[in-house]
Amino acid sequence: MTFEEIGEWRKTHYTNEITPKLVDREVILGGWVRNFRDLGGMRFIILQDKMGERQITLKKGEVSDNLFEKSRTGYQYCIMVKGRVKAFKAAPGGVEIIPSEIKILNQTPEKLPIDMSGETISELDLRLNHRALDLRSKRNEAIFKIRAQLLKGIRNFLFERDFTEITTPKIIGSATEGGTELFPIMYFDKEAFLTQSAQLYKEQLSGVYERVFEISPCFRAEKSRTKRHICEIFVLDVEIAFSDMHDVLKLLEELVYYIINDIREKQMPALKFLNMEKKTILPEIPLERYKYDEIIELLKSKFNIDMEWGEDISTEAYRKLGEELPYYYYITHWPMSIKPFYIMPSKDGRYSESFDLQMGMLELTSGGTRVHDKQMLIDAIESKGLNPKSFESHLNAFDYGMPPHAGFGLGVARWITFLCGLDDIREAVMYPRTPDRLIP
Repeated sequence: MTFEEIGEWRKTHYTNEITPKLVDREVILGGWVRNFRDLGGMRFIILQDKMGERQITLKKGEVSDNLFEKSRTGYQYCIMVKGRVKAFKAAPGGVEIIPSEIKILNQTPEKLPIDMSGETISELDLRLNHRALDLRSKRNEAIFKIRAQLLKGIRNFLFERDFTEITTPKIIGSATEGGTELFPIMYFDKEAFLTQSAQLYKEQLSGVYERVFEISPCFRAEKSRTKRHICEIFVLDVEIAFSDMHDVLKLLEELVYYIINDIREKQMPALKFLNMEKKTILPEIPLERYKYDEIIELLKSKFNIDMEWGEDISTEAYRKLGEELPYYYYITHWPMSIKPFYIMPSKDGRYSESFDLQMGMLELTSGGTRVHDKQMLIDAIESKGLNPKSFESHLNAFDYGMPPHAGFGLGVARWITFLCGLDDIREAVMYPRTPDRLIP
């Protein structure tokens, strides 16, 4: 097949803009063939673009014989169509386009590697191997419309509250939190690492701009092969000066309420497509708050799960919590022994001024009050078996009037996984990275 040039043609509209208001208007659309039906004397092309789909209708005798023959296309052919809008209640959007010209810009193999009809869902790894094609599915269209609305809503919410958006380095000279879960790289003639968190930089910048946030990737070299873990994560990081954990708890629950309300108002068709309109519901705020001690007591009394004080909560224990607490809630005042050096201890030094935001069994956020006293921070670094010299540039910022501050980090893909009712976090990421997946 010889493909045509776009020439002077340019799209005049997206599919969602083709409404009964445009009846009898000539339009030019461009996109991909979602479906093609040949009924002998009638042919129908369902054309999709980033905004949705519209029907192209060809009746033999009403369009030229050449055009009727040319309209025999395959799934996901890339085409442009010039034609007039006609009212037709049974078509998507209540309109159809009667074409005068069609340009075939590119084609596809007769058999696609994954099912794009919507009748079945191909196995996830196969879909990820052909992700650029897979992302055109109506299901993915709904997922990533919700994701886009979530990110837009986060920015709107924070800008309305005088936050400054920041950008922090993704190549760093030392571990943010210690540990070995880092990806080393060669930075010219020395070793560096991909950042595992924006934590230290956002703390420093809270001492400049007071209320800061960043939405950016971080990298975790965990060899976890679960449906909740990936190696390149996308995180909302927030830090607030002149505040403590309780200020952050209030802000975060207001953010959760705002975002869910915003998605319900602006992306209800996407929620309905995913059958999530009755599950993605507004939480009552303030959210329930449970201290770590209360949670381990609940696990023991209700589920006979014995946890030694100071242990992290196991996956099985989280599953049970999800059964008992199937909503958004906080777990606060974790043992200091399992928290990073920058977290502020409580007055009872065994505990920390820290919290997690949970949705059932799923951890979405960790945060808390930070240490802002330099000597206290040095002591905390040493208590974790780390060398303060590795954090010298960070510690220097505490010589210049670092204010009390607190913040949190929220895993965007984990939240999308819940909001969209997905079974695997990889579905919430356009091109996920796992221990076993580096391409595409």
